[in-house]
Amino acid sequence: MDNRPVILVIDDEPANIEIVTAVLEDDYDICFALSAEQAIPIAHEARPDLILMDVMMPGMDGYQLCRIFKADPALAEIPVIFATALGDDEAEIRGLAVGAIDYVTKPIRPAALQRRVRNHVQMKQMRDQLADQALRDPLTGLANRRMLERRLQAELLRQARDGGQVAVMMMDIDHFKGFNDSYGHPEGDRCLHAVASAVAGSLRRAGDLCARYGGEEFACILPGTDLDGAVHMAEVIRAAVQGLAIPHRASLVADVVTLSIGVAAGRSEVGITDQTWLTAADRMLYRSKLAGRNRVSAQPLTSGQPVSEAAIIDTIPQRCAGAGVKAGI
Repeated sequence: MDNRPVILVIDDEPANIEIVTAVLEDDYDICFALSAEQAIPIAHEARPDLILMDVMMPGMDGYQLCRIFKADPALAEIPVIFATALGDDEAEIRGLAVGAIDYVTKPIRPAALQRRVRNHVQMKQMRDQLADQALRDPLTGLANRRMLERRLQAELLRQARDGGQVAVMMMDIDHFKGFNDSYGHPEGDRCLHAVASAVAGSLRRAGDLCARYGGEEFACILPGTDLDGAVHMAEVIRAAVQGLAIPHRASLVADVVTLSIGVAAGRSEVGITDQTWLTAADRMLYRSKLAGRNRVSAQPLTSGQPVSEAAIIDTIPQRCAGAGVKAGI
C-alpha cells in the first residue's frame, strides 16, 4: 500500500504545475487544481499533507482560498505554502497573516522547494502522530473515549444530513474486578488486550469504530446500521469474546470471560447529541446485566427517544463448547 505524503498543487498555469511535479514527484504523490474553486472539493477528497498554491489566480485568489481552508475544521491543520512571483515583504506578510506557513518565490528553485516541503511535511506528520496518540488507549491501541465521542458527534451530523441510521454499542467484561482479584493485574491487562482485539476484529467495515471507553468497558459505533444489523453484530462480538475461552474462575456467569452488551440504534436527526445515543446504549447494557449478563439487550430510538419496552430485543446466549454457563444466575 502506498503511504507516501500527498501534496496538493494549486495554480492556474499548467506549466507551473508541471515544474513543481517534476521537482517533487519522486517523494510525494501529487494532485492538482487549476483554480481555487476546483481546489476545495479536491482538498476534501485528497486530504493532502501539504498545499502549495499560487497567490494570483483569476476569480478567487490564494489569500481568499487560504482563509477558507483555515476556517474549515477538516482542512485547517494542513500546512499551506504560497508560491508566487510577488517577492515584496507586504505580499509575504499578508500570506502569513491568512494562515500560510511559508512562502516561496518564482521561478522555483528546486533544492529550496524540496527542503521546505520536506520540513513542513515532517512537522505535520509529527503533529498528526502526537494527536493520534492523544486519542488512543495506550494498553489496547483502540480509540479512547474522547476519540469515540468526537467520531460519534461527526457521524450523527453526517447521518442526519443524509437521512441515515446510527447504532451504538456499550459493552462490559462480566465480573472483571473478580478476574483481577483472582489472576492479578498483569493477567487483567492481557485479558483486556485480548478482548479488545476480538471486538475490533469482529468489525468489518472501514467506518465502524471500536473504543475502550474506560476500565473494562468498550464501545462501538456502527454508521448506517439499523437495530437488527447491530444486534447481529453484537452477538458476533459476544460469541467471539466467549470463544477466546479465557478462564475466569471468579465469574458468576460462565467458566470463561464473557461480555454483556447494550445496543441503541435509530435514525439520526439534527439536534440529537452523542450523549443521547451513549446513554441509551448504557441503559441497555444495564438491562443486559440485570438479565443475567453474557447477553445482548437492544432498543430502537425514534427522535433520540427510546421506543416502547415491547420493542426491546433481548438475546439469550447459547452454551459454548468448553465453556460452562453457570446456573442460577
